[in-house]
Amino acid sequence: MKIRSIFLMLAILALCAAILVPAATGAGTKDARLWTDRFDTSNCAWSSTGKNDFFILKPGYQQVFEGREEKESVHLEITVLMETRNIGGVETRVIEEKESHNGRIEEISRNLYAVCGPGNDVFYFGEEVDMYKDGKISGHEGAWTAGTGGARAGLFMPARPLLGARFYQEIAPGVAMDRVEILSDSESLTTPAGAFGECLKTEETTPVEPDAKENKIYARGIGMIQDGSLVLVKHGFPSAPKP
Repeated sequence: MKIRSIFLMLAILALCAAILVPAATGAGTKDARLWTDRFDTSNCAWSSTGKNDFFILKPGYQQVFEGREEKESVHLEITVLMETRNIGGVETRVIEEKESHNGRIEEISRNLYAVCGPGNDVFYFGEEVDMYKDGKISGHEGAWTAGTGGARAGLFMPARPLLGARFYQEIAPGVAMDRVEILSDSESLTTPAGAFGECLKTEETTPVEPDAKENKIYARGIGMIQDGSLVLVKHGFPSAPKP
């Protein structure tokens, strides 16, 4: 009887483990390892303003990046706006990204973020996208909003990133499914904005584009300092918050 009881208990534990393990959302691609795509936000005290070590969500904060992609010079400005959006009862803040190639606007996106207190994990609720061609809007590729078309908010930057953690930043099936792996927390990088140590390095991939891969580096108290081939050239609060 004791042996039967032990086997029964082991079977129950195995079943529970199968239920609790995150879904293998990488399945169907070359990478079938596990990625976290569900997050318990039931106890979040949401705020549209805040920060953690690697992400600043405060109106007026701006970062400027420059670099080259193929044969084009690229300029990227990321600005936290005064503007907010209510998404499913959560007040999110708009971060505007303006990207130009050889002096011509290529893309303007308005990204929606909120901070989950008291831990200060930063969640991503969607983005509005305007793609440009010859100075005119040509499309809205990659636009999504949590709560629409099956999309859900993703975890953009945890307050305490763990080495090896793998999670989805965007969860909009068939549209935007960016996911990130924490590769290192001891990177060093010198850019025109300064020298940075003990930085976080991530690798971004997406099942929407299985061959796409990009590395980013984040510095404490600054945020992102490298985005692929682009590096930070300046950051801070250059003027009054942009409306």
